[in-house]
Amino acid sequence: MAQCLIFDLNITADQYLRHYQGQVNQVVCSTRDGRRIRFPSSVLQRFVTHDGVMGTFAISFDDNHKLTDIKRMA
Repeated sequence: MAQCLIFDLNITADQYLRHYQGQVNQVVCSTRDGRRIRFPSSVLQRFVTHDGVMGTFAISFDDNHKLTDIKRMA
């Protein structure tokens, strides 16, 4: 059974640039229920704007803790 966690991000464009430069390859953040999660920064690429990556997201993992989906919430 998949697990879905909700979290908020506020990554500036300059901060996300570190991903493109190869300095960063993971994002570590806290979910709204207080858990700490880590996932590849590359999965955020489709959400990058001129301002960076900002908003509320839902991330899903399978039973083996493998990322299955990430969506920006309205």
